Amino acid sequence: MIITDLRTNHLTNPLGYHLERPVLSWIVEESSGKKQAWARIEAALDPDFQQLVYDSGNKENLSSLGVEVDLKLLPCTRYYWRVTVKADNQECGVSETAWFETGKMQENWDAKWIQAPFEKEIHPYLYRNFCLKAPVRRARVYVTGLGLYELELNGKKVGEDYLAPFYNDYNLWQQYQTYDITDLLFEGDNALGVLLGNGWYKGRFGFVDGLNELYGDQMKFLCEIRIELENGETVTLGSDESWLCCPSPVLESSIYNGEYYDARMEIKNRSTASCDTAGFVQAVPSAPPKGELYERLSPPLVIMERRKPVELLHTPAGELVLDFGQVMTGWVEFNCGLPEGAEVLLQYGELLQHDNFYNENLRTAKQEYRYRSSGEKVCVRPHFTFYGFRYVKVTGMQQVCMEDFTACVIFSKLDRTGEIKTSDEKVNRLFENCLWGQKGNFLDVPTDCPQRDERMGWTGDAQVFAATASFNRYTPAFYRKFLHDVLLEQRQLNGSVPHVVPDILGQIRSILHQTDGDAPHGSCAWGETATVIPWTLWLFYGDKTLLEEQFENMSGWVDYMKNQDDTYCGGSRLWTHGFHFADWLALDNPDKSSSFGGTDCYYVASACYYYSAWLTAKAARVLGKEEEAVRYGTLAGEIKQAVQQEYFTPTGRIAVDTQTGMVLALYLDLVPEQFKERLKRDLKKNLEDHDNHLTTGFVGTPYLCPVLSDNGMADEAYTLLLNEDFPSWLYEVNMGATTIWERWNSVLPDGLVSDTGMNSMNHYAYGSIVEWMYRYMCGINPMEEAPGFKKALLRPQPDQRFCWAEGSYVSASGTYRLGWKWTDTGITYEIQVPFDTEARLVLDGKPVRVLCGDEEVKLARENGVWLLTPGSYKIDVIKPN
Repeated sequence: MIITDLRTNHLTNPLGYHLERPVLSWIVEESSGKKQAWARIEAALDPDFQQLVYDSGNKENLSSLGVEVDLKLLPCTRYYWRVTVKADNQECGVSETAWFETGKMQENWDAKWIQAPFEKEIHPYLYRNFCLKAPVRRARVYVTGLGLYELELNGKKVGEDYLAPFYNDYNLWQQYQTYDITDLLFEGDNALGVLLGNGWYKGRFGFVDGLNELYGDQMKFLCEIRIELENGETVTLGSDESWLCCPSPVLESSIYNGEYYDARMEIKNRSTASCDTAGFVQAVPSAPPKGELYERLSPPLVIMERRKPVELLHTPAGELVLDFGQVMTGWVEFNCGLPEGAEVLLQYGELLQHDNFYNENLRTAKQEYRYRSSGEKVCVRPHFTFYGFRYVKVTGMQQVCMEDFTACVIFSKLDRTGEIKTSDEKVNRLFENCLWGQKGNFLDVPTDCPQRDERMGWTGDAQVFAATASFNRYTPAFYRKFLHDVLLEQRQLNGSVPHVVPDILGQIRSILHQTDGDAPHGSCAWGETATVIPWTLWLFYGDKTLLEEQFENMSGWVDYMKNQDDTYCGGSRLWTHGFHFADWLALDNPDKSSSFGGTDCYYVASACYYYSAWLTAKAARVLGKEEEAVRYGTLAGEIKQAVQQEYFTPTGRIAVDTQTGMVLALYLDLVPEQFKERLKRDLKKNLEDHDNHLTTGFVGTPYLCPVLSDNGMADEAYTLLLNEDFPSWLYEVNMGATTIWERWNSVLPDGLVSDTGMNSMNHYAYGSIVEWMYRYMCGINPMEEAPGFKKALLRPQPDQRFCWAEGSYVSASGTYRLGWKWTDTGITYEIQVPFDTEARLVLDGKPVRVLCGDEEVKLARENGVWLLTPGSYKIDVIKPN
């Protein structure tokens, strides 16, 4: 038995995170047993567990999905914990030791907010040196800065994070980070330095070109250092007026435009005790930001990969362009030894046009990095920006050596959990494109794109992709932070959900005193972020504390919709008021210049109204909130009845006869039961009328293939997956895409961009097809009756256009695998079910031979479903007729 994946609040060994309610979870692997008999959790103040502060004892009901330990936490304290598990066959295992460490919690700060006494456009460098009289036993720094900061100690970067303190609504809250700096300090002279940049807080962000200072107009800094020396002495150093400062080499920084770094202004021996401080001036106090200071929720935002260029292009326009072979998010670092004063310009883009560098789809975002050389040979990188790119145009170098350039891929550090491979290489490339779309847009918040003058947390994109994201990577901590952002915004808007979170559009509207037009919140499908993501997290991870925490998101959104209904729609239980994106970017609008789909927006709104009320009722029932369960369940029933009366004729014809209209009715069970078969036929005919191609947008696409597979049209679902002409997923693959596009025709068959006004080559929403691949092609599904994959429904739907397919998923309960391949006589399935779980297997055909390990076994059956206990299976099935 091996016990792995020990996590606290879904994070591995979290340091200085918000840990008010520590929830501990783990996974058991390689056990000879089938079920957990009991488990025991111990927590202590020391790694030898001599100072126990918590001991659950041997308990049968401790779930590996999460145990909330009853422990009154102390600030700035590390807790060690381990878990012992005994299996039903008496096998016993003890985990390695994990830990979590609290931040300052409610303690007062022994530090002041400070800033440099410069013009607000000048990027400052702040510095403090100090002497320690003995070797260091333990040291921490509690730190934040606005807009962005990079902290250095004795010449080395502190922590693995970039773009700290990350992105949230700074009016509502402000994260600080905690770092272990023990190994960076030594007896004698030490020095601390920090660079500050504009970031989201102070730099330009949003659609209004030239509008910056959205949350504040001054860069500022706060830090407290606590050092325990081997001689027993404690040293505390805080930011105050004794810090020194000077202009930094960063002349300009912008999320959209990039960065300008003049190495001639480099501070000699920066962030070391021998730093030359001639000309430095003292820092001055700064007003605290508006938002409450809070321990971090954001998972680490780090360099996750490094990639070398695959080709140096000499374009017809005479440009030198590095091709990294993959659209990604991050930046390029490079070795530079140019003469003093020489300037290098890097320009970032996603694709070529006419074989030349191209960046017009970035709109007003420049995506540049300028570097002016000091004459020294150094490795260069930006500090306060990021880029979405595949291609980098290099200007200012006579010769470009590919070995001198490395792409640094950054995204939130989430464990990889899912994998799919098939006999079709184009489908495999599509799967990889989806993975890269998630990497490129999971940058502290789930953004819509990482390159143009947008990069916002569009809530519609986030909710349609949540399940796909949670198959691909371990997402609960990431979405917990995002849903906290959402909740704080909802509290400002009577439960409504902004179109983007953090609500930068609302902030811009406030700054410009705009009162006309539609407010940037309250759209159907986009607002479903507040209900769909919490329910998705519950299904995938089974942590009731998360669902309880996020129930306010869910109920707030439903209550907002009901208020809209009661106020503007006469209590009709149809949502027929306000602005809605609805089936955004669908192809069925007769007006091809419009980004709106052809499905009636109020039909979509009413369907979403029902969906959210239904999910909230189910969540209330899980949480034992019976009164709320009845209230929201009754509301959902009333909405369903109103939708059926309004949108279905007495003979069963649906009034909204688009693909999305029919798919929503089937997916949400809004169609009257007696008309379901007719609606299936009508949907199938609609597909045939479009030559078996989709016309759906952001709302319809995620549900289209699942609805087909659930309603006897699996062949049609596979056809949509495998189509290679426009519009289809493989059309993008054939056109050389390495991520998911924003539009079905972002690039035309002649290789030219279809539209420069709104066209991203890295937009993950349509990557939601991968959820269908996990659930239907590979058949791996969670079950509501035992969430967190304690029970799984294995329901593969093989298709003979593939020779084989296989998927694996490291669930919260362990690893499931399911693969199938066609043989001369039928199909062979290979399945793995993890320890302490159960699986329900649905097959098209009867097993003729079942091996569990090397032993032939007979499977139990219940209500036509095969029952699998933990183990590895090989199942031969006669080819169905």
